[in-house]
Amino acid sequence: MRYLLVLAIGQNVGWGTIGLLTVLGADIAAGLDMSLPSAFMGSTVFYVTMGLVAPVMGAAFVRLGARRLLVAGSLGLALGFAALGASQDIVTYLAAWLVLGLSGATSLSTAAHIALNEALGAKAGRAIGALMIASGLSGTIFWPITAYLSQGMDWRLVCALYAALLVATAVLYLGGLPMRPNAEPGTNKGVEAPPPVELGGTFYIVAAAISLNAFVTFGFSGIIIELLKSYGLPLATATTLASSLGIIQISARALDFLGGQRWDGLNTALVAGPTLLASLLLLLVMPEPSLVAIIGFIVIYGFGAGALAVSRATMPLVFYDRADYARALSRIALPLNLLSAAAPPILVALLEGIGPSLMLLVASTCSAAALGLLVMLHLRRPAQRR
Repeated sequence: MRYLLVLAIGQNVGWGTIGLLTVLGADIAAGLDMSLPSAFMGSTVFYVTMGLVAPVMGAAFVRLGARRLLVAGSLGLALGFAALGASQDIVTYLAAWLVLGLSGATSLSTAAHIALNEALGAKAGRAIGALMIASGLSGTIFWPITAYLSQGMDWRLVCALYAALLVATAVLYLGGLPMRPNAEPGTNKGVEAPPPVELGGTFYIVAAAISLNAFVTFGFSGIIIELLKSYGLPLATATTLASSLGIIQISARALDFLGGQRWDGLNTALVAGPTLLASLLLLLVMPEPSLVAIIGFIVIYGFGAGALAVSRATMPLVFYDRADYARALSRIALPLNLLSAAAPPILVALLEGIGPSLMLLVASTCSAAALGLLVMLHLRRPAQRR
């Protein structure tokens, strides 16, 4: 369907541009005369802001529809990148990431998933999986592009270029998405918000499991190149291996999509969780891994992280119906984004200060805890979905 293609392009651009710190973090730190962990504080501000704003956006999505917020959010991202390129010190730098975080809450992932849920309801799971397959190449596409652009232009010009690209994305959303795919004309205004989602024990377990795994995967997406460099790999090799994660993650998402009629987001997480943990333990037990071991880590980690990315969006569908999905996803976004915010600076500080072993131990502990929570959720699965 047309709007699935539009959302895939838009999400690739949105997440691909936001990931510029993975490649340009050291350049930005040098340009603003600050440490690398300070540069990664931009990601912290971004995810904290997204997390704090997301819960209050649930009613806005219900009232206005996802299309309007996707357009506004993309324009806000463009403004944020323009501000980032003009920043002169850490204050203006973090202020730019604040703008990006506010805009990301209405233009990235959650908004796209809600747009599909508006159209498809209970059938949205497979469409979300398809979207994540298509949009999973954001790092694979944009990390090499960002690295290539940085060879011929200053990082500030890269930010300006990405700002222009995000304006084009807003135009794409405006022209390519209907106001509300399953609504009659004129029903976008005055929509009554559904009653709030019950925040019982299951909700908190879902939120904790998703957030702990996101701490690992979002954190590693920001520091993966630095991690590979810490094992002695040159930048070009580290970037190539890190970029290949997109292909591997898409393969995992494709397997999940193909099996969508036979299993749900919780089943996916129960397979992906142990896979992610195994990849971390592989590096942890080999303080000086060979190139073959590093490639093995990339493959195993990519599969687990890719499948978990799908389950983040589809697992709530196991416990919440169409009416509650937008509110549940918006509330889950708070802890999800707060832990995602903390991950890159924490992990890069551990990596720089002590080395990869302690960093991997912290990540493995989070992954193991999330796996335990997923088992608890399996025991709480609604009877009709067992």
